[in-house]
Amino acid sequence: MTRTVVIGGGIAGLATAALLAKEGHEVQLLERLEHVGGRAGTLERNGFRFDTGPSWYLMPGVFDHFFELLGTSTAEQLDLRTLNPAYRVFSEPNHDGGRPDPLTVPLGRDQVMRTFERVEPGSAQRLAAYLASAKQTSDMAERFFLYNPFTQLQSLLQPEILRGLPELARLLLTPLEKFVSQRFHHPVLRQVLGYPAVFLGTSPAEAPAMYHLMSALDLGDGVQYPMGGFTHLVERLEALAREAGVRIQTGAEVVQITTREAARAGGKGHLGGLDRRRRLPGTAKREVTGVRWREKQGSEHFSVADIVVSGADLHHTETALLAAEDQSYPATWWRRRTSGPGAVLVMLGVKGRLPELPHHSLFFIKDWQANFESIFGNQPSIPDPASIYVCKPSTTDPGVAPREHENLFVLIPIPADPGIGSGGPDGAGDSLIERTADAAIDQIAGWANIPDLRERIVVRQTIGPGDFSRDYNSWRGGMLGPAHTLGQSAMFRAQNASKRVTGLFYAGATTAPGVGVPMCLISAELVLKRIRGDHSAGPTVIDPSHLKRTASRMR
Repeated sequence: MTRTVVIGGGIAGLATAALLAKEGHEVQLLERLEHVGGRAGTLERNGFRFDTGPSWYLMPGVFDHFFELLGTSTAEQLDLRTLNPAYRVFSEPNHDGGRPDPLTVPLGRDQVMRTFERVEPGSAQRLAAYLASAKQTSDMAERFFLYNPFTQLQSLLQPEILRGLPELARLLLTPLEKFVSQRFHHPVLRQVLGYPAVFLGTSPAEAPAMYHLMSALDLGDGVQYPMGGFTHLVERLEALAREAGVRIQTGAEVVQITTREAARAGGKGHLGGLDRRRRLPGTAKREVTGVRWREKQGSEHFSVADIVVSGADLHHTETALLAAEDQSYPATWWRRRTSGPGAVLVMLGVKGRLPELPHHSLFFIKDWQANFESIFGNQPSIPDPASIYVCKPSTTDPGVAPREHENLFVLIPIPADPGIGSGGPDGAGDSLIERTADAAIDQIAGWANIPDLRERIVVRQTIGPGDFSRDYNSWRGGMLGPAHTLGQSAMFRAQNASKRVTGLFYAGATTAPGVGVPMCLISAELVLKRIRGDHSAGPTVIDPSHLKRTASRMR
């Protein structure tokens, strides 16, 4: 059996470990923290259970395909609820203090079109064309780009891509902000269509218009929520990994990935029968041998490995775990890269109901340019006021809060800078973090007309860039990873295999295909493809008979 070590027990690490164990690998997963989940964390206090990371269930088809790869289904693993409304948008009050009516985005494409038409007469027809383009682009991205390991040029020389090159070039070279503004005039509608850029770690002015495909998901298909939150998703991934045979070791900090000179061209090296392709000029001259790791108590261990997959932050993997001669992406490479935003996260337990807020809410300031300039500009600072995101899962899932209480998750995008500080319980975090949280609480209270919100808070916990840096070894304390600018998307993003070390692979939000839980699941499949020597561009074709055998074995 191929001995494989997976570094990191986040979504990507768990997904990769499960896929490779199912493939027949002997898999050991090493997680530095005392629990798995990574950025998809959880916090339990006084009867509240908070997701401390992802909270918006996007790209359901990716989850469906991933679970099928493991011989199961989304229906078997998750209890999904469709949200109605999908979300609500609160706008900055007028100069006279008057609050604009919030824009509620309903469930269903036809209802969304009617909402747009009511806000901007004539926009429904333009939205129909916009969503049709988004759906077509989404389908093309899935078939040719997201699942593509980019190991063969032929995967891109497809008739459909070649015919669509002019339109594809336009979508890649036009900023999303411009693409939207050419079609819609009302500022709030522009914000609704431009905000997906934030999910991608960048601004609408920097994201390629190709990412308008995101609107096909929330506006066209609707928004879902997994009962139990993303905590439950992590639990299911962990269970599936263990059922497949993965040995999970928590409290295990990897301190080094070890390598040696690779076997001669055409040889089989130390991989115990794993086929090697004939070595070509410029390919890796070293090969992985294992990892050194340390228990929390201080004792050190060495795990021999034929394959190592790092689901840890790519910057940390390359600059801290590898010797200089083994680094494909050294410190100099990162100086030319753009980070996604940092964040202040605020978890609030609130006494009483909050009918003013649906499951998902967005709070948009009027001056978006100033907001994004504060986050990504040459002189970064915390936006004031800020455009923020609020999730109230207790409106859908009563298990996340005590009876007659609400669970609020607040995300304030800020510059990626661990020097801004760390959070803490009940106002005990660093001063700048707590002041940012206070401002967000007051903003929600004022814009959503909840004047007594602050007085009703019974639990409060903050997280800042310093926490991301300490807990996840996050590059620059960012909450997501490298931003999805044109130069950091698709084949231009750091890929899933080391250029210098044979047998070393990467998974997770900091590598291809990108940020977000669905992308992490796809990254696991990209690692599997590379190990198999599969150069195909789309999702792995699943043999139904193999599915049945796998499901029977796992049961």
